[in-house]
Amino acid sequence: MAEVIRDAGEAAARLSEVVAASRKVVFFGGAGVSTASGIPDFRSPDGLYSQRFAYPPEVMLSHEFYETHTAEFYDFYREKMIALWARPNQAHLKLAELEGEGKVTAVVTQNIDGLHQAAGSRNVLELHGSVHRNVCRRCGATYSAEWVMEREGVPACEECGGQVKPDVVLYGEALDEATLVGSMRAISECDTLVIGGTSLVVYPAAGLVQYFRGDRLVICNMEPTPQDESADLVCACDIAKAFDF
Repeated sequence: MAEVIRDAGEAAARLSEVVAASRKVVFFGGAGVSTASGIPDFRSPDGLYSQRFAYPPEVMLSHEFYETHTAEFYDFYREKMIALWARPNQAHLKLAELEGEGKVTAVVTQNIDGLHQAAGSRNVLELHGSVHRNVCRRCGATYSAEWVMEREGVPACEECGGQVKPDVVLYGEALDEATLVGSMRAISECDTLVIGGTSLVVYPAAGLVQYFRGDRLVICNMEPTPQDESADLVCACDIAKAFDF
């Protein structure tokens, strides 16, 4: 039966002990890691699903909507998906520190904000892509999120005039196979898997947990997840505070 801790200070102490006893730690994170940096998620009371738009968010972030309402897609994308003001929180910073110490071998993330890299993590597997990569569909030239934000309407490639598309996985698109395989391998080879800031209900990403064969499963999430009963430790508290050790 999982040890459940709700006090952030106690959670940080226990998480520190678990990491110290581990050889290879993989962190698998979701939107809750970014909400601690002020980026809204989809499902929380203040999330995108609770706001009113011309279309539901999952429609505006779909491949079909991108193809048929490209200008409207970009209006929503610039306003709600790109958060250049956001800064890494304690969870991002601690994971980068632990990677530098040789404890964390990989960060597998469903987030597209690039905050793990901004904190200093190097081996980051971005399941859903990144707003910081935007690719011309004609010639393959790449552009930054800052470049996209400076444009109006549908951005056109400066090299060939082709349409520039964010390198993010939209609803209706498949995950990148190489990233998926790398994530499976990292999770299958670690002895401690820490899952943070994710409800574990979005597939196929949530299905990656089945590849874990290690000794310690830790879940750090404010709300219960389907994997809580299988975990050794559940930290039901603010994730940034749980990583304050």
